[in-house]
Amino acid sequence: MSDALNVMGAKNKAWWFIIAHKKIILQELDESIPYGDATELSLPASMLRSKIKIGEYQSHPCYLIVASDASTFKCGSYQNARILLGKIDETLFNMLGRALQVALFYQTHQYCGQCGEKMQRVEWEIACHCSACAHRCYPRISPCIIVAIRKDKEILLALHQRHYQSNEEIYTVLAGFVEAGETLEECLQREVYEEVGIKVKNIRYVRSQPWPFPHSLMMAYIADHDSGEICVDEDEIYSAAWYAIDNLPALPNKGTVARELINQVLAECDSF
Repeated sequence: MSDALNVMGAKNKAWWFIIAHKKIILQELDESIPYGDATELSLPASMLRSKIKIGEYQSHPCYLIVASDASTFKCGSYQNARILLGKIDETLFNMLGRALQVALFYQTHQYCGQCGEKMQRVEWEIACHCSACAHRCYPRISPCIIVAIRKDKEILLALHQRHYQSNEEIYTVLAGFVEAGETLEECLQREVYEEVGIKVKNIRYVRSQPWPFPHSLMMAYIADHDSGEICVDEDEIYSAAWYAIDNLPALPNKGTVARELINQVLAECDSF
């Protein structure tokens, strides 16, 4: 009988992404995503009625609950999702990103952008529908490029204005949003030239990474310096320079595609 109860209990277990004001509840003991039966986590019935299934992880359902306030529940307390970067499995972090983006989508699409009437949530897919004009919306995804640039045995790293102004001196690679009617490669060349005044060649695609801050999809590349001297756009970049692989400044956290690109370029430089 105990084995049967254990099986039944396992079937009821789920991952719970409870979000309020862009923060997520984490279990206090190990700062992890709440996992378990709703009863054992003491989730209020009022919250469970609004749960949204957003996928599965390790054969268990993942539910999003958008809370109206940041009250603390017995299963944990609200934290900034960024603290989980590099601390949890990438697939689970991507599910967290999905939860954050879906929560933002429902928050920002309560009214129809076409006629202004109240939108209704579609039950069988993640979408909002306007019964007045039949306009339907899906979560926004903003494509952007991120690129690490190599010059012989050096890498270009920049201190962005947002990091400098927040006293967070992290040196990272270049990135930017894709504009309408632009290919990814055209975006990469434009952003690099606009931000640091150089031209690149030998553009190589590496991989993509969903980035839920707030709703980006990063397409990661490595490129080689072609021509030009560094001349920064001071609106975007505080400083930028070529760094030798044995003399690097503070770098982005592990778990980010920016750090992965930097590590890959360093490995290429080391074998060059």
